Amino acid sequence: MNINEWKHMFKLDPAKEISDEDLDKVCESGTDAIIVGGTDDVTLDGVLDLLSRIRRAHMVPVVLEISNEEALTPGFDYYFVPLVLNSKEKKYVMDIQQKAIKEYIDMMEYSEVYFEGYCILNPEAKAFQHTNCELPETDDVKAYAYMAEHVFHLPIFYVEYSGIYGDTEVVREVKAELDKTKLFYGGGIETPEQAKEMKEHADAIIVGNSIYTNLKQALKTVDAVKRE
Repeated sequence: MNINEWKHMFKLDPAKEISDEDLDKVCESGTDAIIVGGTDDVTLDGVLDLLSRIRRAHMVPVVLEISNEEALTPGFDYYFVPLVLNSKEKKYVMDIQQKAIKEYIDMMEYSEVYFEGYCILNPEAKAFQHTNCELPETDDVKAYAYMAEHVFHLPIFYVEYSGIYGDTEVVREVKAELDKTKLFYGGGIETPEQAKEMKEHADAIIVGNSIYTNLKQALKTVDAVKRE
């Protein structure tokens, strides 16, 4: 399946524990892809361990979201490189990414690398604080989305509420700014109803935390989105 057709992804944090049984359920859920990524304590060993466990018996596409260049490794189907557009520091928009590409360009075939414009909208989130973000108004987020498509020509714009369920009206207005750039939504999706609601506006949703808090409900989000 082409990445542009993805509707649902699970995000697994290599710093969090998940049993083999639960990991099998996630991989066999029918999700379009598994994203491996996190903010704290992401190590090469943790990434490699999770990748090998996923690969052991599953064919689901696996993505490494590059938040830490030391944890970059070959073996993934895709690589997502976040550009945190509402960060107050240029290094999180461009410098870290340039350094990683310079160091590892031979490892990653360009066709497998997707740059994503990130906008983090939860000031309590570790990712928001780690990347020194500024909380934007809705018009600011729409302007970032416009820049993602028309200035940077990015394939993905990622609205990230990271741990809380976001504002559907914001997501709807942001989607209206985009044509070719795909809108990904992540944050606080815990139920099939929430998954379906956000998918009405976003091209694809990402479910993360609820894997570790209520796996049964998290697994139901796949059908809720793909039954459309």
